Amino acid sequence: MPTEDQIRQTALEVIGKIAPEADLAQLDPADRFRNQFDFDSVDFMNFAMGLQDRLKIQIPEQDYPQLATLDGCIAYLRSKTAT
Repeated sequence: MPTEDQIRQTALEVIGKIAPEADLAQLDPADRFRNQFDFDSVDFMNFAMGLQDRLKIQIPEQDYPQLATLDGCIAYLRSKTAT
């Protein structure tokens, strides 16, 4: 089961691959990704799929809104990887 820091690092790595222009050091964990950098719906889908691949979990499409912020992403993924 990955720790919160491992989930955070994984999410940031996936974001960095999808949006290399994003300043991850200045990322506000409570603000939606699309408000902080150019992250369209295709990017977001690739982000969710990247998390699935890296963490070896399934994320149903109806749960994607929970991944909209880094804080939400960490909380959701912690619950998914705790089982």
